[in-house]
Amino acid sequence: MSNWVDEMIASYTDYRRELSQMKKDLNPENNDDAEAEKMINSMIRDMSESIEWMETGRDPKVQKGIHVDSIYHVKSYGDMDLIPDIIEQLEEESINERELFMTKDEKIIMGEIIQLLSARERQCYFLHVGHKKSMGEIAVELGVSKSTVQTNITRARNKMKSRVGEAG
Repeated sequence: MSNWVDEMIASYTDYRRELSQMKKDLNPENNDDAEAEKMINSMIRDMSESIEWMETGRDPKVQKGIHVDSIYHVKSYGDMDLIPDIIEQLEEESINERELFMTKDEKIIMGEIIQLLSARERQCYFLHVGHKKSMGEIAVELGVSKSTVQTNITRARNKMKSRVGEAG
C-alpha cells in the first residue's frame, strides 16, 4: 500500500531521470545548450534535495539545527538602538579641535569587531560604554547577574583588543 509521499518520491525520481537524460542530449559547445545545462543541473540538484527531504523527513541543508546557507546571513548594525546618539557631541565647541571620521579600513575593522561579538557581549558592552550604565543597572535591565555582565564586557574588550592588534 503506497501513500502520497511514496508516489511523489517516485514521480520526482522519474522527473530527475528525465532531466539527466535531457542533460546528456545537450551539446556543451552550443551557448544555448550550455545555459540550459546550468538550469538542468540546478533542477536536478533541487529534485535530489526534495527527494532526500521526503525520504528522511528532514531538511538536508540543516545540519545540527543550523542551515548551511546561514553563513551568508550577515547582520547589519547600522540602525542599532544601542549605539548612542552623537548629536550633542557635534554641537560642542571643542568638536572643532578634532575631526570625527573613520577611514574605509577603520569602518571595515569596526564591522568585523562588531560581528565577532556575541549578541549578549555586544549588548552589555554598548550599554556600559555607550550609554554609561553601570554593570548593576545593565544586570537589572537584562535580567542577568552582575558577574555575567562583567564577563561579557571583559570578553568583548578582549576580542576588540585582539582584532585591533591584528590590524595594527
